[in-house]
Amino acid sequence: MIAISNAPLLQLALPEVILACTALLVLAMDILFLRTCRKGIRLAAAVAIASAGCVGAILRLLLAPEQANFLNGALVANPLTHLVQIALLVLTILILWISVDSTFTEHVGEFVLLLLIATVGMMFLVGSQDLLVIFISLELLSLSLYILTALDKRSARSSEAALKYFLFGGMSAAFLLFGFSLLYGFSHSTNLAEIASAIHCSHLNGSQLNPLLAIAIVTTVIGFGFKVAAAPFHFWAPDVYEGAPAPGAAFIASGSKVASFFIFFQLMVVGFAGAEGSAAWSRIVPGWVPVLAMVAALSMLLGNLVAIVQRSARRLLAYSAIAHAGYMLLAMVAHTQQSLAALLYYVATYALATLGAFGVVAVVEKRTGSDALSNFDGLSRRAPVLSFCLFIFLLSLAGIPPLAGFFGKFYLFASVLAASSSLGLLWLVVLAIAMSAVSLYYYLQVLKRVYVASAPVDAEKIQVPMLSQLVIVLLAWAVVLLGCAPYLLLRWVLEAVRVSGL
Repeated sequence: MIAISNAPLLQLALPEVILACTALLVLAMDILFLRTCRKGIRLAAAVAIASAGCVGAILRLLLAPEQANFLNGALVANPLTHLVQIALLVLTILILWISVDSTFTEHVGEFVLLLLIATVGMMFLVGSQDLLVIFISLELLSLSLYILTALDKRSARSSEAALKYFLFGGMSAAFLLFGFSLLYGFSHSTNLAEIASAIHCSHLNGSQLNPLLAIAIVTTVIGFGFKVAAAPFHFWAPDVYEGAPAPGAAFIASGSKVASFFIFFQLMVVGFAGAEGSAAWSRIVPGWVPVLAMVAALSMLLGNLVAIVQRSARRLLAYSAIAHAGYMLLAMVAHTQQSLAALLYYVATYALATLGAFGVVAVVEKRTGSDALSNFDGLSRRAPVLSFCLFIFLLSLAGIPPLAGFFGKFYLFASVLAASSSLGLLWLVVLAIAMSAVSLYYYLQVLKRVYVASAPVDAEKIQVPMLSQLVIVLLAWAVVLLGCAPYLLLRWVLEAVRVSGL
């Protein structure tokens, strides 16, 4: 019998342990000491403790070993996973502070605990190359998000959105687990590199794409297509973005996207290596690349065209997210180190802009009672700082220079073209540029309401809480800074990708 020491596991998982202990501490403090305080004080105290835990986890990641592998890929540490985990923790801190003025629930400790447990799930998710750990982490994240969506007990829309999210999520988990079981049967392993080795051996024997492998590819894309809200697996997104409490919706739109896209890229590129195929216009070869190319094209088309007719700011952001999922999938179609760096830069800056946009929507919704676009009429006269920040966020999402979204799209599209020497993926890039032009229309429609339309006669100035305004301004500043000086982030991403060898 082989004895396995727990010391390497605890050392490797110490950031997650710190976060889990912080979550329990927040809940205990709220139940034992803070219940008699005003809700604003309770939430501020819980957020402060949770933020301290996140900072502690970040410091541990900065001091952790650069390379480690526990139990054949069950937990993996390298500069790339550390960088993504730090990004997730920073986003969690920002969401916590944006939520300080929230009034949607009396269960302050439970709310903060769910955010931290979801972050723990994301950190385990991006730090593994084993199918079992990936699935368990994904379900830990998903269950936390389902509950977060339903946390506003006074809202029927919140309950309905959570039910839809849970039902679609359960179905996607079934597809994903079925695909993983086929991969295990095909390779007799749950390690991504060993699965890729089995796929490579099957191709050396001269066989075409194995039918079991083809089904595994389709079911895996269905499972993760749900997680990243790519069409046609997007049906949950508009309702959840609209019905979930604003901090929960912001978390789903930002942090979970970063984690899901990173592990999706790693799963397809590492686990399905040897079964790529080709999506070149003149030379389609069966594999996972053409499947993702079709999903990307459909996401860009549906997301941008349906967003035009939306009359709710949250639903507009939901369909915008579907379109952006299509752009991000292009990096996976290219599947190079450069496209991975472009994906990470894109998804990080997208998360910042979306988080900021949700912060503005939350303030307007709280003061007017609805997220209808008509409530944004004349916002520039009622909340000039907030309006200018929204201006930055929406133009960044549209890809207008010199904001981060412009460089993200430029670098992403360039990496896709560079991946195909014969410009076989040019059709996807042309489609993406055309749909980006379409997206500019509906983003400008919102800004037209903010800056051109007249405010209602009885509209009063919007008093923005100082802390919320500070976080939103910080996010806007980050979007501008990373657009003007993208190398501030990109150099770390490029170096981490190079060292990881993906």
